[in-house]
Amino acid sequence: MTEMRCLGYAASSLFAVVLLSRVVQAQQPLKQRPASGKPAPNTNSATLDPGGITADVYRSPSFGFTYKIPFGWVDRTQEMSEDSSDPKKSILLLAVFERPPEASGDSVNSAVVVAAEAAASYPGLRNAEQYFGPLTELTKSKGLKVVNEPYEFPVGAKQLVRGDFSKPLRNLTMHQSTLVMMEKGYVVSFTFIGGSEDEVDGLVEALSFSAKKPATPHK
Repeated sequence: MTEMRCLGYAASSLFAVVLLSRVVQAQQPLKQRPASGKPAPNTNSATLDPGGITADVYRSPSFGFTYKIPFGWVDRTQEMSEDSSDPKKSILLLAVFERPPEASGDSVNSAVVVAAEAAASYPGLRNAEQYFGPLTELTKSKGLKVVNEPYEFPVGAKQLVRGDFSKPLRNLTMHQSTLVMMEKGYVVSFTFIGGSEDEVDGLVEALSFSAKKPATPHK
């Protein structure tokens, strides 16, 4: 654990904090963000394409994945990005919720949040599994318990690391699974929240990665 505390825990996982505190606060209807490659207002990166939503599918050119957003969900990406305290270190790629807070419901407000954090924010971080050190401390501080310790989890041909958590909410149980990969100098986290393990698994299944084209042989 001493090593984990050295991985920039003071920087923490900004978007995990935002997610846990705002899981029922989506406020705006789903809008089609053009996949033009223009950065979000608080993205101070000249090379990272934040991607965008077209026909309820989010595409990330920088990290080579797509996410099929469930029909009728609301997009809070821009609003939550504007809450970022240090956009140079943390970039919110996607934040979508099942319903806005003004819509009453008797179930967990399901959500999907994807964030990219500069790996340099965690000195000594060598792989995705180590990221779960500070992430697990953070989730525990928000009242979640560990259901499954980090384990390798394939999405198509892409290998990620997954951890599972849960938290009782009155007569309900919130389930959270976070998938993590390291890519292009970033730690990319995919967090899925739902009212059951099956629902979370269904949300995970909407994530896919582009197949890498084989190298053209030299003639």
